[in-house]
Amino acid sequence: MPDTPTWTPPQTPEEWRPEEWRPYLLEYGEIYVRTANEYVRPYLTAEQVETHWFGAAPADEHTIAATEQRLGLTLPPSLSTFLRATDGWRAVGGWIDEIYGCADLAWLRDTEMGAELIEIYSEDEQEDDDDPNEYLVLFRRALRIAAGEDLWLLDPTLTHPDGEYTLFQFYPKYGDAREYSSFAELVHDSRDTMIKLAETGE
Repeated sequence: MPDTPTWTPPQTPEEWRPEEWRPYLLEYGEIYVRTANEYVRPYLTAEQVETHWFGAAPADEHTIAATEQRLGLTLPPSLSTFLRATDGWRAVGGWIDEIYGCADLAWLRDTEMGAELIEIYSEDEQEDDDDPNEYLVLFRRALRIAAGEDLWLLDPTLTHPDGEYTLFQFYPKYGDAREYSSFAELVHDSRDTMIKLAETGE
């Protein structure tokens, strides 16, 4: 059974600076390598196993600003500082393949998976016009920030006083979602998921 790290991440958006993200992600990468199952291990490179780094070069201020202009959205603090530490991350706990860098952040409705989900859930809504489907509403307005078998979705209409947005991990297989108060909280929960899955042998 793997040991659970005792390091506690920053608790407020103001504390999630790029210099905080990097050591956190190195520890995250170490857990990913240590708990990798027989399906994941063959795809790890020698460098990843040694360094525990699955990120990219940091996004600079110009790239962040251009991304916000393209999306018409100010990125929440913990996501913005994450991107300033690494412009994307390719080792995620649970059923997410990667956290997207600036170039791949996109409105879900503009993606192939988003179009499929909207079509499927639109059919369900037509069968029950008096009860709007909450997920269909979310799909039409959410920003996709990570994907794999599941999706990480940022809802720009649900904001908090600290500048963060509500995020959801959506599970297409089950038609269900879990809500988070910030990007940092969702990342940290995925870290805990890695540990729990390793403990249960899943």
